[in-house]
Amino acid sequence: MSHADTATTVGRGQARAGRLARLRMSSLGLVSMLIIEFILGIIYNLYGTAPTAKKSIGLFSSPDMALHVILGILLFLAAAVQLVRAVGARHALSIWLSALGLALIVAAGGAGLGFAGNGANGASLGMALAFAVALACYVGLVFALPPGGVSRGSSEGSPTT
Repeated sequence: MSHADTATTVGRGQARAGRLARLRMSSLGLVSMLIIEFILGIIYNLYGTAPTAKKSIGLFSSPDMALHVILGILLFLAAAVQLVRAVGARHALSIWLSALGLALIVAAGGAGLGFAGNGANGASLGMALAFAVALACYVGLVFALPPGGVSRGSSEGSPTT
């Protein structure tokens, strides 16, 4: 193998490591967004007006609910971008967990719409379970993917420049 071939291979490896590190950081961002979404949902649950079978609530009926809905939409978009990045990185674990996380965010949103419509306990449980498993997917990626700025090839693990 020539020096040029070795340099090309190293360059590709570094590019892939960079993509994986960015995936890790976007996973951390999704974890943060999911936690904030959960907190907003709990605030509304404790201090908002709960829907009933006869009276639904508006998705923008209070500031807490409005923020919850807006963040849910942003979560969907961020999870979709995460999946596109995972496919681009060609990293199987990232693809599977990102796809599952996106599906669970969609499921939580659907359950949330159902809950807002009739206040069903099952819809509330569906939101909570979908949130928990989506959170586990993205936390798993944070731990499974390499951190940025660290060279896996160096023996000391010192940051690269």
